Amino acid sequence: MKITLFIPCFIDMCYPKTGISIVQIFEKLGHTVECPEKIACCGQPAFNSGYWDEARLVAEPVLKGLREAEAVVIASGSCGAMVKKFYPPLFEKTAYEQEAKELAAKTWEFSDFLVNKLSVTDLGASFPAKVTIHDGCHGLRELGTTKQPPRTLLSHVRGLELVEMAEAETCCGFGGTFSAKFPMISTAMGEVKCASAIESGADYIVSNDSSCLMHIQGLLDRQGKKIKTIHLAEVLTSQL
Repeated sequence: MKITLFIPCFIDMCYPKTGISIVQIFEKLGHTVECPEKIACCGQPAFNSGYWDEARLVAEPVLKGLREAEAVVIASGSCGAMVKKFYPPLFEKTAYEQEAKELAAKTWEFSDFLVNKLSVTDLGASFPAKVTIHDGCHGLRELGTTKQPPRTLLSHVRGLELVEMAEAETCCGFGGTFSAKFPMISTAMGEVKCASAIESGADYIVSNDSSCLMHIQGLLDRQGKKIKTIHLAEVLTSQL
């Protein structure tokens, strides 16, 4: 099938390897992949801050750019929730109301799409390391579809040992603008997440959300810890 990737702005600028890994995965599976260059931010920062008019200005080009897409895959539970769950109310009673609903219906988070749409669970990856999973809040609580898919995919990675941390579903404290507005609370929450991951004995923290991983890795680096963060897609393309 023809898959349209919506690569979130922070992944495009800070974690391009994640986007490249997703392209490699879908092309390996024989699908056609396109990634519209003019689509950037989904509008979530403005939306979460209460600036819905400004959020619509950012989101309208996304709606227009994805009109003809057969299936839209997003490399983030956070941005995926924005498009799938929050675009419909954002554009309610506007000229784009129906278009927002149609886009939401064909939008998928990356791991959910692989497992539940394409029925793919084994990509032949090899990653001989002990890993633990961080469940991002938006994917877990808003989409409600990102708990099991990454675990299913990781269970088929050669050499990988999955160890669940006690605080897997606990918020890492990032929350986008939340971390900027309430840095002390954000840091305290993140430290709980880091401590739980370290306690698990894992070498890596895996997640569907690079934004969460950015926050967690920053805290770990400041603490001088050796445990590293990595996006699920990068593990699935690994041949270590």
